[in-house]
Amino acid sequence: MAFDLSKMRNIGISAHIDSGKTTLSERILFYCKKIHAIHEVRGKDGVGATMDSMELERERGITIASAATNVTWKDTFINVIDTPGHVDFTIEVERSLRVLDGAILVLCSVGGVQSQSITVDRQMKRYNVPRIAFVNKCDRTGANPFRVTEQLREKLSLNAVMMQIPIGLEDRLQGVVDLVTMKALYFDGDGGEEVRIEEIPAELKDQAEERREMLLDAASMFSDELMEAMMEENVTEELIYDAVRKGTLSLQMTPVFMGSAYKNKGIQPLLDGVLRYLPAPNEVENKALDLDNDEQEVILESDPAKPTVALAFKLEDGQFGQLTYIRVYQGNLKKGDELYNVRTRKKFKVGRLIKMHADSMEDISEAPCGDIAALFGIDCASGDTFCKPGLNYSMTSMYVPNPVISLAISPVDKKAADNMAKALNRFTKEDPTFRTYVDPESNQTIVQGMGELHLDVYIERMKREYKAEVEVGQPQVAYREAISQASEFNYTHKKQTGGSGQYGRVAGMMEPVEDKDFEFVNQIKGGAIPTEYIPACEKGFRAALEKGTLIGFPIVGVKVTINDGQYHPVDSSDMAFQQAAIGAFREAYAKSKPVILEPIMKVEVEGPAEFQGNIFGSINQRRGMIVSSEEEGSGCKIEAEVPLSEMFGYSTVLRSLTQGKAEFTMEFAKYGRVPQSIADDLKAAYQKKLASQNK
Repeated sequence: MAFDLSKMRNIGISAHIDSGKTTLSERILFYCKKIHAIHEVRGKDGVGATMDSMELERERGITIASAATNVTWKDTFINVIDTPGHVDFTIEVERSLRVLDGAILVLCSVGGVQSQSITVDRQMKRYNVPRIAFVNKCDRTGANPFRVTEQLREKLSLNAVMMQIPIGLEDRLQGVVDLVTMKALYFDGDGGEEVRIEEIPAELKDQAEERREMLLDAASMFSDELMEAMMEENVTEELIYDAVRKGTLSLQMTPVFMGSAYKNKGIQPLLDGVLRYLPAPNEVENKALDLDNDEQEVILESDPAKPTVALAFKLEDGQFGQLTYIRVYQGNLKKGDELYNVRTRKKFKVGRLIKMHADSMEDISEAPCGDIAALFGIDCASGDTFCKPGLNYSMTSMYVPNPVISLAISPVDKKAADNMAKALNRFTKEDPTFRTYVDPESNQTIVQGMGELHLDVYIERMKREYKAEVEVGQPQVAYREAISQASEFNYTHKKQTGGSGQYGRVAGMMEPVEDKDFEFVNQIKGGAIPTEYIPACEKGFRAALEKGTLIGFPIVGVKVTINDGQYHPVDSSDMAFQQAAIGAFREAYAKSKPVILEPIMKVEVEGPAEFQGNIFGSINQRRGMIVSSEEEGSGCKIEAEVPLSEMFGYSTVLRSLTQGKAEFTMEFAKYGRVPQSIADDLKAAYQKKLASQNK
């Protein structure tokens, strides 16, 4: 039997934190008869929402990892991915939207368009994902879906059109009026599963007529037939549905639905809206790059007869090994098929093919074209493309934002160290925004992520899932030492032991140099130091640069010129001249007024112009220097130079100052001199550390 692609939808549920995404997906599962009882997010009944399957998610009442499931509504098969709302887990939204054909943008009817709604909207636009909006929480005090629809237009520049109006609001919310059929819908029964259709209440008649006119005006822009029918006054429901669908698929219209997921109102019409207005897999154009043909773009066809092309968009390490979520873009995928990983250039056989429902799974024998499924036991990375052998196509990769925060972690004992290594290896493979490296200077293990909550969750998961107890601290800043004035040196290294001794004298000049770590100049004349010993002198000076005497960090910006010296025909050697150079350097370094340098970062902050004053204040408090600031529309962009040591924890401060609406990026710019008071503190801490080591 051929699978009917028009009876399939791949949708994501995305929104700002606490807008009710997980509550909504719980109701969708219930009305599609996937679950038989509704559980709440912060499970008072001890169960918690189905889609928040991780223990940490249930405790904190937030979604951390996106969860996939599948349901059937009115004979249409829907793959649903519930994504996190928190900015720290933005990669989960990013990779889900990369493979989805449509999305439901959930908004709180009190909060309206919030900071993360803006981010999610930006992500949807990046991947050209058509969306319908659902204004949730219409039962809350202060609910106003009309205001939220206006905000969608103003803040997100969406052509938002109401498909419904509410019957009552706040604690008087009873149902919704459908502006296409012009009927009132009420939701009866314990879980709101019975939809009762009535005539529109008399007091809402005028408002419904007015809003319907607005809907018809907006929809008629996408359908000449509807425009003609409006003139002849014989508008049919089908004409409206078709016009709204065209507008939505062309990304030029956003139908707005409303209700309350918590109070079980308005979910069934929303599901009808998903079927009516969001695209089937064969209505979306997906492209791949042909690697054998100069990376030419190839349009993938949702045709089961074509060779298979699939994308691995998410990895998870379960109790049975690595689980790889894939989206099939072309061809069918069957158990036992051979596939080719384009990145690693290795072939593998499809062993287990499964369908996910939150954290439970069911084995399937075939994943049709356009479907989302999962494979077991395959070694691959997030973003790999799998093709039928013979094809060499690669799907375009997803956008991965750069990490904004770092922490130093150290294991408490040997066992924890082994477990920590395993955990880090797995987390970095699963999550491209979580990165780790060992700092060559401080030898600390540094983890980087999208925010403090992001790293918090991973450190907590290390303890729970891997029994890896770790201590967390701020990463050490990579300071440098430098000289501030020139000085001369004349140093003799003499050492007499039994047999031949060691002898070497070097003299010359040491001075500061800009834009170079080290420069060595040989001005020896008349063979005062034989040519074969000159490299040994340079080696000695380089060795001395590795650790300064102020705070034990490398020394930079030094030019050394040697112009005199002396050797002994028997006692001189490479070793002797290396030691002489080290001694000469230390002698001159003490006289050259050494100073401490710190890394200065180039910081760019973008956010709404109304918070410009707060952002300026936060940079000035951190010893920052503002380089430029410009206003564009309602936003502002500020460039500044700020010492790295002052930037720890800045992401949290910036979010609280700007209601989460501003974001920043930073990169290394240069080294700058540390103020005297801070330099004194650093020296004192270094001396204390040396004293404790010598005890």
